[in-house]
Amino acid sequence: MTGAGVAVQVVPLIAGECLNIAALTERGASWRVRAYPAGFALLRHPVHGPVLFDTGYGPRVLRAMRRWPGVLYGLVTPVRLLAEETVPAHLARYGLTPGDIRNVIVSHLHADHVGALRDLPQARFHLDPGAYAPLRSLQGVRAVRRAFLPDLLPPDFGARIQALEFRPAPPGLAPFERAADVFGDGSAYALPVPGHAPGMVALVVRTGVGAPLEGDGTGLTLLAGDVAYSVRGLRGGREVHPLTRLVFFDPAQERLSRRRLGEWLRNHPRARVIVSHDAPEPQHG
Repeated sequence: MTGAGVAVQVVPLIAGECLNIAALTERGASWRVRAYPAGFALLRHPVHGPVLFDTGYGPRVLRAMRRWPGVLYGLVTPVRLLAEETVPAHLARYGLTPGDIRNVIVSHLHADHVGALRDLPQARFHLDPGAYAPLRSLQGVRAVRRAFLPDLLPPDFGARIQALEFRPAPPGLAPFERAADVFGDGSAYALPVPGHAPGMVALVVRTGVGAPLEGDGTGLTLLAGDVAYSVRGLRGGREVHPLTRLVFFDPAQERLSRRRLGEWLRNHPRARVIVSHDAPEPQHG
């Protein structure tokens, strides 16, 4: 199965939530505290079986926040996680076990995206090598400042990395010049969107058989990760508050990545958009 003949089902899921001030995530919003879901997705591939895009929070995040220096993470970003929201609980509802997950596409290594990696003993981790290299030596407060909790990663994390291979992108992914065909069959393309975090990627998934990358986006789903905090913000090009930019890994790259992804969406208006911290869009038509 190759090219447009492959269709992947995307199931958006939530593993916990964090609290933040709305005005920090979108300029002009109120200065009220609101809850932001920690979203991830189950991808059901016809050949590779169940695949995860990120994992949201996990119980290890809560445990890390009860001791130093993880307590600092919890003070800045309070977290809530119900037992029925954990990755193993979600998988069980689909008749799956953690051992059934052989592939995880990791958008980036912030704690709210990798909280359950250690629950997946058989998985390979597909990610941009640039996501790990700047963080791997960080410990203590320096790691927490980057929203990175090293203890969330499996001890053999480095050995289980499947580096995404970025090559010239198909025309339908413009303005992105390079993309990684994750499974080599045209079903899922990782796009480089660094800035919010090093080596961050978004994912364009074919959810309709025969869906062309060059069309209006019908049959495509964009998993945008943390490129924006809301679907409205991404589609409308809304800026975050300047204070939020201070914690981004590279604010200039973040702005460029968001603009590129916004341009792709304007060229593919019927693509479904899912961002990590907002309700997913319904499937179009």
